[in-house]
Amino acid sequence: MSGGVGPVEPGEGTRAWEAEDGRGAGTSRLRPALFPGRHRRAVLGALTALALLAGGGLLWATRPQERQRAVPAPPFPSQVVDLAYLGPLAVPPGTRPRTFALEVLLSVESGPPVTTTRLAQPYAGIFLTSTPRSPFRTKAGSARKIVITMHVTDCGNVPRDAGLPFLDVTLRNARAMQDHSFILGSRYARDLSQALQVACSNESS
Repeated sequence: MSGGVGPVEPGEGTRAWEAEDGRGAGTSRLRPALFPGRHRRAVLGALTALALLAGGGLLWATRPQERQRAVPAPPFPSQVVDLAYLGPLAVPPGTRPRTFALEVLLSVESGPPVTTTRLAQPYAGIFLTSTPRSPFRTKAGSARKIVITMHVTDCGNVPRDAGLPFLDVTLRNARAMQDHSFILGSRYARDLSQALQVACSNESS
């Protein structure tokens, strides 16, 4: 029995040899497969993943700039408006009795312009007007002096000692309209109480 090794069986993933230049099987030039089947599948999977990553990066780079940075909403008007008491004012000669005037300062810190649409006070026996008359607008970074003129119409419906008085103000800007009550401090309470006592000291006036 003669020794030797039989023909080697092709391994897994081996591609058939191919003939080139039309030569016969006996004279064909042989070229192996570039990648075995298992390796080829791994390479195709990696290329697919890279393509997906590249496509996602392209979408991120080309999306509209407006989506990348959200524009913050403007503040509510009550968050940027301050109302401060300045002091009493003399009323012009010839003003009807039981009338007095006080001055306040309205300022807007930031954001869009704020429109003051209403000024009021809580007592039923007092009629209030303002100069300038509402509605009026105040821009951000500016302040406006407002003269509050009060006329007592019924002394029975006003306090003789206003302990914690406030002004009701309706404010509007590009964000919202708000009703806000401003407490103006002890000096405003003292001057208001004194003015009410003077106005109602003589019921027959």
